[in-house]
Amino acid sequence: MREVDRRSKFDRRVFLQGAASAVPVVAVATSTGVGIGEAWADDATALTPATLKTLVKVARDIYPHDFLADSYYITAVKPWDGKAAKDPAIKEMINGGISRLDQDARDRHKVPYAEVAWEADRVVLLQGIEQSDFFQKVRGDLIATLYNQKEVWPKFGYEGSSAEHGGYINRGFADIDWLPKV
Repeated sequence: MREVDRRSKFDRRVFLQGAASAVPVVAVATSTGVGIGEAWADDATALTPATLKTLVKVARDIYPHDFLADSYYITAVKPWDGKAAKDPAIKEMINGGISRLDQDARDRHKVPYAEVAWEADRVVLLQGIEQSDFFQKVRGDLIATLYNQKEVWPKFGYEGSSAEHGGYINRGFADIDWLPKV
């Protein structure tokens, strides 16, 4: 029979040495403003990274789902950069809408829109522009770009298309178990 040594191979001294070497790296990374989570916006061609980051915040405020990670909103917003590169009118509309949001936020909260701390305050700012072409266009396009991501479907309980499985009649049409039986 083989004996297994269950004692830990690490001791407090090794742990403290590793932790001591990690602290300076974290301090340098945070002081220089390096953010891995924000690197996605740096490859923008037509819109500024700040505009794209604000668009992600707008998307999250228009369609708030706490269980969705920012990556889904980033995927939904990224096509706007390509649209703005192809059409100067779209670029002007996006830049104008974000500028107006930022100005309204500065007037009320003394910070740009993306830095307004409370969601309720940002929603009030969005309500102020909800009749604008910018808001209507972004809201309408987000329906397709956010909810048409196949990775999002399971998070909402949607199983996907049923056509290739014989349609909903053969795939869950009468599976409702939360209604009382008549």
